[in-house]
Amino acid sequence: MRSIALREAIREAMSEEMRRDERILLMGEEVAEYNGAYKVSQGMLAEFGPKRVIDTPISELGFTAVAVGAAQNGLRPIVEFMTWNFAVLSLDQILNTASKMLAMSGGQIGCPIVMRGPNGSAGQLGAQHSTAFESFLANIPGIKVVSISNGYDAKGLLKQALRYEEDPVMFLESEVMYGDKCEVPEEEYYIPLGLADVKKPGTDITIVSFNKMMKVALAAAAELEKEGISAEVIDLRTIRPLDWMTVLESVKKTNRLAIVEEQWPFASVSSELSYRIQKEGFDYLDAPIRRITSADAPKIAHEDRITIQNIAPGLYRIIARYGFMESPNIINALRAAEDKGLEFKPDETTYVVGRENPVITTSSGMPIWRKRLFAVMGRNAQLATTHYGVPAHRVIEIGSQVRL
Repeated sequence: MRSIALREAIREAMSEEMRRDERILLMGEEVAEYNGAYKVSQGMLAEFGPKRVIDTPISELGFTAVAVGAAQNGLRPIVEFMTWNFAVLSLDQILNTASKMLAMSGGQIGCPIVMRGPNGSAGQLGAQHSTAFESFLANIPGIKVVSISNGYDAKGLLKQALRYEEDPVMFLESEVMYGDKCEVPEEEYYIPLGLADVKKPGTDITIVSFNKMMKVALAAAAELEKEGISAEVIDLRTIRPLDWMTVLESVKKTNRLAIVEEQWPFASVSSELSYRIQKEGFDYLDAPIRRITSADAPKIAHEDRITIQNIAPGLYRIIARYGFMESPNIINALRAAEDKGLEFKPDETTYVVGRENPVITTSSGMPIWRKRLFAVMGRNAQLATTHYGVPAHRVIEIGSQVRL
């Protein structure tokens, strides 16, 4: 069997269904002339023409509304979002129109549409581009939510959504997986929505995940194998409808459950799945269900988060709370602070404070942080104690500038 990249599997799914059904079209930012921001739609403009592969303005609410209206009038649009973080602008159309039209029209008007794009964090992205949206979308009745982890599932599920689904389908991918290769059959196949898949059989514990966190789940299972622990790994694939029965059958065998997801912990997919399993399978559990999620705070770049935690755990807690520090340059600033003899103790909260002006500069003197976006800061440490109520013994003053 051939091995192809995830972006190729998604492209094949769209192209095969567009050849079969002239009602299907693709629209979104840079999907045509630029061949897609992630080259998922490469070559599709040349094959299908500008009436079926359409570059849109940077106006998510506007072009989503056009697609929803087209779906209600007999077409089957595919909307590509450059990232699901931008789809927040389209939420009015997703929540108030696409998901509700069938019910509001008494079953007369459906909305067969697929909205797809990358979801969650990726390399060196800021907090505004790093949200995982599975639980947001799955909370909406009337739509279906798919979150894929590999090319085989992506192609089968996307073809199913385009050919057979009459409800709106939210299709969540990942920027960091588009180049991942896996075996994908050349012959046509479809995967029904709403069915989880056991990726690795096991007997001692059930690990459930989806999207790119499946890599973490499978890696954890491999580590457990070294210790003689057999983990069964399940990929949910579809978040709504949620196939909790497959998970329950696994828990009946393993008696333990861990759920790994990229989302925040509150009201997440793992929250719903944990409730279902404890309600229907309480007597099968030999230990509490464990959830492994993102920190309950805005995300910052992955590499920065780990390094800042190691250098200054107390400062990291402040950063995580308020969403500062999305530049790797801050790592060098912290190291420069350490070179000055400042010690960041892991057993207490450390505040680093100063002026509102930019105080971290490059060697050429160019400021990195604009006004109020500071972390390692200047001379007025007193401001922290008098204005913000920070205990004086927890204030460290670095000086007016730190040069990198």
